[in-house]
Amino acid sequence: MKDILRPIERSSLKDVFVTRFEELILSGKISMGQRLPSERELALQLGVSRPVVHEGLLDLASKGLVTMKPRVGTVVNDYRKEGSLALLNSLVNYYKGDLDPGLLDSLLDMRHLVEMETVRLASQNRSDQDMLSFKGIVEKEQGLDRTDLDSIREIDFEFHHLIALASGNMVYPFLIRSFKPVYTNLSGKFFTDTTVVPQVFNFHKKLVSAFEDKDTPRALGIMEELLEHGRSYLKKIIESSDQDEQGQDLAKEKYK
Repeated sequence: MKDILRPIERSSLKDVFVTRFEELILSGKISMGQRLPSERELALQLGVSRPVVHEGLLDLASKGLVTMKPRVGTVVNDYRKEGSLALLNSLVNYYKGDLDPGLLDSLLDMRHLVEMETVRLASQNRSDQDMLSFKGIVEKEQGLDRTDLDSIREIDFEFHHLIALASGNMVYPFLIRSFKPVYTNLSGKFFTDTTVVPQVFNFHKKLVSAFEDKDTPRALGIMEELLEHGRSYLKKIIESSDQDEQGQDLAKEKYK
């Protein structure tokens, strides 16, 4: 294992430690069921303190990547069985632009399941204060610079989180919030095509109108259309990005 555990030389040592081990485990370089060296050995091999190693292992354990067993040591889990919600963002970051198609489809399917239900409940349970908040978001959206990706991504998340709050269900807002890093990672790719921004904001405006009328069938229809629009465009953008990268790689090979 010494050949893949080179000393860490950057700041934010715990985060660097976690990222490195996430990559080693998710890539299969460290196998499921494998026992890691002791904290003392890891600290020596990586050139960091034992507290950094211990905190890093605790972070990995919270995501379900490893299990820390007294008198046994730290064992790598089968993250497909033991992984927690906290692991999702690590998976998305690990795949970067080359997002695994199976993972993307799974994320989009889960989003469809949750958002259709929150829309159904919000259309029935929204309060007058919720409506003021929805209208405030729609008004802000109209004044946003279409190239301000960070602001667009944030306000889009705020809109969907507000739907969960308006649903009246106490758990859905927590669930949506826990997915924020994953959601904004994907929406960041989606909104790189600025032509989709006014289309998405128009869907938001239509949803607010349906919420105001407490028209559940119309709200569900609009959300279904919004989610399908998002799925098709996101896949198109990712495929286009992959093709561009392949073209660049071929060009590099040609001129070597």
